[in-house]
Amino acid sequence: MAEIYMDNAAGTRLLDEVYESMVPYMKTYYGNPSSIHSMGTEPREAINRARGQVASMIGAEAADIYFTSCGSESNNLAVKGTMLASIKTGRHVVVSAVEHQSVLNAARAMKRNGWDVTIVNTDNKGFVDPDAVNAAVRSDTVLVSVIHASNEIGTVEPIREIAKVVKSRNIPFHTDAVMTAGVIPVNVDDLGVDMLSLAANSFGGPKGAAALFIRKGVRVFSIFDGGIQERGRRAGTENVPAIVGLGKAAEMAVKDMDNRIKVTTALRDKLMNGLESKIPKLYINGDREKRLPGNVHASIEAIEGESILYSLARKGVMAASGSSCADKALKTSHVLTATGLDPALANASILFSLGFENTGEEIDHVLEVLPPIVERLRSMSPIWNG
Repeated sequence: MAEIYMDNAAGTRLLDEVYESMVPYMKTYYGNPSSIHSMGTEPREAINRARGQVASMIGAEAADIYFTSCGSESNNLAVKGTMLASIKTGRHVVVSAVEHQSVLNAARAMKRNGWDVTIVNTDNKGFVDPDAVNAAVRSDTVLVSVIHASNEIGTVEPIREIAKVVKSRNIPFHTDAVMTAGVIPVNVDDLGVDMLSLAANSFGGPKGAAALFIRKGVRVFSIFDGGIQERGRRAGTENVPAIVGLGKAAEMAVKDMDNRIKVTTALRDKLMNGLESKIPKLYINGDREKRLPGNVHASIEAIEGESILYSLARKGVMAASGSSCADKALKTSHVLTATGLDPALANASILFSLGFENTGEEIDHVLEVLPPIVERLRSMSPIWNG
């Protein structure tokens, strides 16, 4: 049975060209980039090339790119690092209710240490209202962080409008763009952000490589104690092969982005429309238009999402119920809760996150096998009334 991968929000396949770019830095150029001898020269230069490639992808200056190990680390550095650097200015941060756990939990960790945290709610599509952000800001607010696009329901937030509000109050603004950078056009100046998180494994790069854009002049303290790597903002020996892979994946994403978006959006719409036409009482979560190209998040009445996933897996289809960082917690999605979705529907959700390597034939397979699965599970459901 052929396996069909539709869990790209959790991680994409490492592209062949990216892998090939990484190999020399595992076998030949294995020196430490901090070493002053010749074996450190090529790794150091490779990191600088990758810094430029990532910067080009998001319209930034290379000097404003700082490499990290993952999107969660980038988010923690942005949130905790900015708050610690601003402790003499204020002790209040504003985040949205649909943030990734790495932003929400970083803010909550600071709250346990005496900081104030305001969480801004969303509408039923998952949109954050710029006016609500403005109302949440106080005189002692030192950071606002709003995700660029939900990793669960795919809603793309009005970051430009929120940034205008935040910047008018002269407050640093961070966005978690792990789901958007390398997937859709992202430009830090166009968005108006001071900090932006991204990760390689969202667009064909390796796990273990990510970056944080920090605009010149924004004060961010390191949250790792150690050496002076990454100009003192991120201690620790650099993962050179992974950083090289991140740079290559960024370069490839820029070149092929328009085609990737076209292909993935068509697959997304085919799957959404097919599911709605074949399965009664199925509801698409998030906004239909302002959403990620490959995101199909649906709730299916009277069935547990976990049961659907296990049944699909037996048919060779790999999907998810929401965020890969939350699935194992066995809790109702905080994102769906924020949109006001009924808890029973929230627990009946499934996420297909498509990539440009998926095919129309794979969509047809899902549309063939999922309706009978739903019918079978509903026949056993005590709450399904037909």
